[in-house]
Amino acid sequence: MSHQIPIKEPLLYIDGTFRSGAEGHTFETINPATNQVITEVAEGRTEDIDVAVQAARRAFDEGPWPRMTPRERAGYLTAIAEALEANGHEIARLEVLDTGLPIKQAQGQAARAAQNFRFFARVIQDLGGTAQRFGDEFLNYTIHKPVGVAGLITPWNTPLMLESWKIAPCLASGCTAILKPAEWSPLTAIRLAELIDEAGLPPGVFNVVHGFGETAGAPLVAHPGVNLISFTGETTTGKAIIKNGADSLKRYSLELGGKSPVVVFSDCDFDRAVDATIFGVFSLNGERCTAGSRVLIEDAIYDDFVTALAERASRVRVGDPQDPDTELGPLIHPEHHQRVTGYIDIGRREGGRLLAGGKRPEGLPEGNYVEATLFADVTTDMRVFKEEIFGPVLVAGRFSDEADAVHQANAVPYGLAGYVWTGDAGRGHRVAQSIDAGMVWLNSQNVRDLRMPFGGVKSSGMGREGGHYSFEFYCELETIHVALGEHHIPRFGAPESPDQVEKGMSQSSA
Repeated sequence: MSHQIPIKEPLLYIDGTFRSGAEGHTFETINPATNQVITEVAEGRTEDIDVAVQAARRAFDEGPWPRMTPRERAGYLTAIAEALEANGHEIARLEVLDTGLPIKQAQGQAARAAQNFRFFARVIQDLGGTAQRFGDEFLNYTIHKPVGVAGLITPWNTPLMLESWKIAPCLASGCTAILKPAEWSPLTAIRLAELIDEAGLPPGVFNVVHGFGETAGAPLVAHPGVNLISFTGETTTGKAIIKNGADSLKRYSLELGGKSPVVVFSDCDFDRAVDATIFGVFSLNGERCTAGSRVLIEDAIYDDFVTALAERASRVRVGDPQDPDTELGPLIHPEHHQRVTGYIDIGRREGGRLLAGGKRPEGLPEGNYVEATLFADVTTDMRVFKEEIFGPVLVAGRFSDEADAVHQANAVPYGLAGYVWTGDAGRGHRVAQSIDAGMVWLNSQNVRDLRMPFGGVKSSGMGREGGHYSFEFYCELETIHVALGEHHIPRFGAPESPDQVEKGMSQSSA
């Protein structure tokens, strides 16, 4: 398949200039639909990270960006949003070429990226502190101040949208940033850098260093000039990041893996629950952190529900991601394809009943394609039940009652998202509140409200971003205490009063 898009070699973007890496290294990025090389990408390493951090440090410590008013910074963010909207078609096609996302879904991600910049431009202008009167003696109030230099490390699934999810609040707050995009999906990151450059931000405010985790990500995390790390990716990498940055006492926001349950009770809206379950795991090629990849079904409707899921999964349209009719495209990389198909083999060996998919689709001999796959009769002791697959693989199991449903929902190390389907409002709230997750949707698929906190518990991460919660991470909260009058102040070490001095002298003369 010809990509038919002019591709420039993605360079690093440091201190307002596009450049090659200091050592001149490059790496390849490939088209997941064919595994053919799209282009070479400039590779940054430790020296490039250091130069980028120094630029971001100068821009924060000496430059105008953190000293602008929120309204002034919001103007730049709005300009970036407008540029993303104006170039949305091109950006979506780049995303498809680099990641294999179906074009209709990629167009939605490009629109979301612009929406993120607009949203945080608005929120930063509305962000206020709190004020408290302390008796008649004090008025105390809080202000938000940018923390400093942020390292933003982003994943390869929906890269542009997730990059904007970090960059927009980071810049809105007055912080400066170094973005380290995932090496498997670098194309839209550098296109975004071009649009940000055209918006006229001061040099050093935003920087991009392409590269690998060991040689670019690790030096960024360990650098003493970096104050914050926002990371989205694997749980094992998140743990390594905390250890690597511990000496400099950085603050972290980590959104890690997930194995989110979909809990389906017999009194649910059957057809809508089927629709949401299928969409939740097979959209975005199954490569989404909040995918409902475990569906737990009440005994009374179990057989009917898995039959309906299997029928729908078998008809999910797998194919060329540039085709508007495609619903499921290729996985991002041959290594990830091997991982996902390896889990399908594990599911077979563990005794899961394969009802749909499980192999390469017919007519697609090249690329990293996998059919929409469904295993039934999966139990809590199976690896495919407990471990994140991050692909178009759904596993289904049964439960007997509400307590059993909650037990199984929580029987994994992860706690990012959850989904509950029931016609009983009281039960819906009880179960949603009992699931160990950062977010639960009741009678809904994953619909984001940008004002609400996003993040997980357990091995799914720490911290929350979204709305004003993002600024709890990118801003320091400083309290100003204002005395309203002359409150009592103890006078340690002060001289005695004149009366006391005179009395003392007279006693001495006597």
